[in-house]
Amino acid sequence: MDGRYDGAHAREMLSEVFGFDSFRPGQEEVIRAIVDGSDAFVVMPTGAGKSLCYQLPALLRDGMALVVSPLIALMKDQVDAARENGIRAAMLNSAISGADRSEVERRIRAEELDLLYVAPERLSDGAFTELLDRVRVAFFAVDEAHCISEWGHDFRPDYLRLASISTHYPDAPIAAFTATATKTVQDDTIERLRLRSPFVHRASFDRPNLFYRVRRKENAPSQILDFVLARRELPGIVYRSTREHVERTAEALTEKGIAAVPYHAGLDPDTRTRHQEMFVRDEASVVVATVAFGMGIDKPNVRFVLHADLPKGMEQYYQESGRAGRDGDPAECELLYAPRDAQRARFFLSSITDEEERNRAERSLSRIIRYATTIACRKSQMLRYFGETGNEGGCGGCDVCVGEVRPIDATRDARIVLSAVYRVGQRFGARHLADVVRGSRTQKIARLGHDRIKTFGAGSEKPATYWRGVIDELVTQGYLEQTEDRFPILRLNRASRSLLAGKVNFEVSEYTARSEHNRRRTPSLKFQPADADLYEKLRALRRDLSSAAGVPAYMIFSDRTLREMSARKPASPGQLRTIYGVGVRKIDRYGAAFLDAIASFRGA
Repeated sequence: MDGRYDGAHAREMLSEVFGFDSFRPGQEEVIRAIVDGSDAFVVMPTGAGKSLCYQLPALLRDGMALVVSPLIALMKDQVDAARENGIRAAMLNSAISGADRSEVERRIRAEELDLLYVAPERLSDGAFTELLDRVRVAFFAVDEAHCISEWGHDFRPDYLRLASISTHYPDAPIAAFTATATKTVQDDTIERLRLRSPFVHRASFDRPNLFYRVRRKENAPSQILDFVLARRELPGIVYRSTREHVERTAEALTEKGIAAVPYHAGLDPDTRTRHQEMFVRDEASVVVATVAFGMGIDKPNVRFVLHADLPKGMEQYYQESGRAGRDGDPAECELLYAPRDAQRARFFLSSITDEEERNRAERSLSRIIRYATTIACRKSQMLRYFGETGNEGGCGGCDVCVGEVRPIDATRDARIVLSAVYRVGQRFGARHLADVVRGSRTQKIARLGHDRIKTFGAGSEKPATYWRGVIDELVTQGYLEQTEDRFPILRLNRASRSLLAGKVNFEVSEYTARSEHNRRRTPSLKFQPADADLYEKLRALRRDLSSAAGVPAYMIFSDRTLREMSARKPASPGQLRTIYGVGVRKIDRYGAAFLDAIASFRGA
């Protein structure tokens, strides 16, 4: 049908095809707009059910829907997932063989497809557009639509050509989708795509199932090991800034018995693909990656994302951390921060020749630094960045709001550091200054005579890590200048003098041991199924079926679906049909196997 949304029929398809009893917030409104023939601009964060908003209309409108996406690595998984639900889906991109391309083109001509995924450059191919002119196009869905905006973080020239869609296919609605877009990016994208009075939907950027935390980076390799080992066997992503750090981190985790694989642009394409598939198919529990990883995965059960280095900006951090918990179950997002990372990032920004681009990058970096250093609700800061009101009363979903971090007055200690900087002639770096205030008897200090200055040993009762933290905070808050030399040195400035003169106070973050109350408020990542033995039996069956089908396990059934099966123990197709995520096609393909496994378990 075209141009008349039938809610009852849409909900029937939602249940039969996808196995869901109801829409998530905003989904039905978007689907209604597309089915009724309107253009749309949709901002939905990862995990909000964005793909359903174009997959279901592809079944409700006449013709073939085209999904334009730059994520070639993700297309196969999306096509496989759609097919598992009984949707006639295919893809056309540079990764498929000539024979497969010919077969897809035959199916297009025969009008045997509901959904076709294509890369943006495909719409610049005259032969392909000539083929499209011969068939009925239901609508265009432009995924990762922020890529068309000059204000977006991943500008793609191929996307500029998509502006011609509305001219060449005036009867086909265009729906633009993105997981992250500020209002500026939104307006720019709508203009560049030439959307016609679009229906605009901006879902909340709040992800209630995600817990956000920032930790002071002191010894990254040790902190990464501790974090991952405490979450052994849980699927997770560790982001590092360089290829060398990726390789070293993956090796260190592997040595500790963690099934970890590296992923970065320096690996050959076959290795990258193999490592990605190992992670998606649960053969590796952790992938250690640069930001080159993540845009091409659709793994819903990632339980943690750890950034061991500073992201480029708030938008990038939101998107990368948002790869956790796509299934709606609790997940953790942690960022390790040290001011030296900010110094290094600013140094690289200075090499950007385009002034406007450099200024934009510097503003973006400043926002993520503010997020990492301000003792305020993490989620509220994130929501305000995207133009949404934060929960100033406390979100209960970040380290600040549950009391893991709090401000403490460190004015006296800050003055000790500043005095030491002055007395050593403003010619030394953070490590030496920390040694001086602690009273360390190093050869360097003795040789320079710094054991005779007034502030030597003034902070001997506190560890070096504390004093390095104070120095880092002084730099971050602008009370100390740090040079960008190979061996940075610390210098006083006007703000230093105000602090030394007692005109202002100084606070640092204190990371506390969580109380029992706070532990209860922090989401648990260890799920306890009602019947753990049956759950493990069903997981083993899912693993065997996914291996035989050549698709990731989550495409058979999600973890949530298996937990519900283990709790309710359905005994018939009708009872199985009431389980979350079980549609008619899934029952036809896998119902008997799971019912037999449950019956065998009950009879054992």
